[in-house]
Amino acid sequence: MTDLPILRLKPKMDPRRIRFGYPWVYDNELVMDRRSKAIAPGSLALLEDAGREPLGLVAVNTASRIVGRVLDSADVTELTPEWFTARIARALSLRETLYDQPFYRLVHAEADGFPGVIIDRFGDTAVIQPNAAWAEVHLETLTDALVQVTGVTNVLKSAGGRARGLEGLDDQDKVLRGSAPEAAVPVPMNGATYMADLTGGQKTGLFYDQRPNHAFASGLARGAKVLDVFSHVGGFGLAALAAGAESALCVDGSQPALDLAIQGAAQSGLGDRLTTRKGDAFDTLAALAEEGAQFDVVICDPPAFAPSKPALEKGLRAYERVARMATELVKPGGYLGLCSCSHAADLEKFRQVSIRGIGKGLYQTGRSAKLIHTGFAGADHPIHPQLAESGYLKALFFQL
Repeated sequence: MTDLPILRLKPKMDPRRIRFGYPWVYDNELVMDRRSKAIAPGSLALLEDAGREPLGLVAVNTASRIVGRVLDSADVTELTPEWFTARIARALSLRETLYDQPFYRLVHAEADGFPGVIIDRFGDTAVIQPNAAWAEVHLETLTDALVQVTGVTNVLKSAGGRARGLEGLDDQDKVLRGSAPEAAVPVPMNGATYMADLTGGQKTGLFYDQRPNHAFASGLARGAKVLDVFSHVGGFGLAALAAGAESALCVDGSQPALDLAIQGAAQSGLGDRLTTRKGDAFDTLAALAEEGAQFDVVICDPPAFAPSKPALEKGLRAYERVARMATELVKPGGYLGLCSCSHAADLEKFRQVSIRGIGKGLYQTGRSAKLIHTGFAGADHPIHPQLAESGYLKALFFQL
């Protein structure tokens, strides 16, 4: 018996998907009566099938399309401090196995047992994105557990992003423990030093997910001229320089991000080989082509052009355009890397539009393309086996 409120699946809904591990329950799958609708956002509830058999402990937000997020089995009826510490300890164990320095994604939402929660670690500072109502309700306990298990002294809340808006949550950043860094934090990765702005930068301050793709691209870059478009703080460019590239040009629309790339190059002892160019990526690609610029390695890592299904077709056209324009800047025999972090654009769709764009870019040149590598997010961004959306990052590398 439990005092928790009950959420019940509609009679037509097959409960096996939940029993086999799917972590979300949508509003149209549930009997949403007056009592269900009255459950406060972030509250816990017992999920039952239509026959009143318990399926699991869920976090509820009736203001969201995802009304129920599965947290644990049905015999768990509360989230104790020990519940949080055990899950963080498990997540930490994986990262300490993977990396010899404390710079990584520590918690990757559903795959680490924390639906809607992202935690990135930067040495003694951690940045939490509590992108689900239940995490906001339990943020104090989560923070205590994080400090206890990892020993970090500073914990920041990052409240930006589309996901919190969908959950009806605020967009107010906050210092939860310790203090916010007064300057960008140096992060060692792939032989370079990146500068992460944990308070004013994008997302949590740095994109750890591209680490293995930076490494692959840098293996192509020894002695090469490299173009890094949508570079943010120098992701691919700095890794390439650290691996022996002759030069790297970083292009981004944000001057603060490019300034951090310059700082990172200086910290890495690579400053004399890095140049930057601020501007719209499409305009800059067109200008470089007009100038007759050619590069041995060109990487394009844009923001999510297709963040949702309604934006998919427009986003795919944008990815195709990037591929076509970037292709024209690659020397014969050179390499092109194309990336997508769009949840809505799966690997096959992204690959199709990338190949089509490359084909248009190579038209009438007599050149051909071959796909040499497909990359994904690093192992600190595990994929939930039942949730394809958690495998959002794709990277395709071609020789032209």
